[in-house]
Amino acid sequence: MNAKLRKLVQQLGEAIHETVSESEHIAGVVQDIRKQGFDVLLMLEATIGLNELEQQPEAMLEQSHGKHEEGPEGKSFSSQDVHFLRSLRIAVQGDERVD
Repeated sequence: MNAKLRKLVQQLGEAIHETVSESEHIAGVVQDIRKQGFDVLLMLEATIGLNELEQQPEAMLEQSHGKHEEGPEGKSFSSQDVHFLRSLRIAVQGDERVD
């Protein structure tokens, strides 16, 4: 990973931390738990995955964004959705690929 990308990923982690830290909703729930006599220790783990995009002509890129597969109840999944579901070992109905 190059230095610029590493810095951007670090900034993303900091932005996530900042968002959670400043959340009024989270602070309110923590306060409610404390009122019940408990101290709260909140630890979150974020996994940031990066997939390098292939260099494609613009027309092919537009076509690939429109590519969808049918899921349950007629809902469609993008190729990224299908890839993510496969990574969780979740099969997509009508998907012929076997991992």
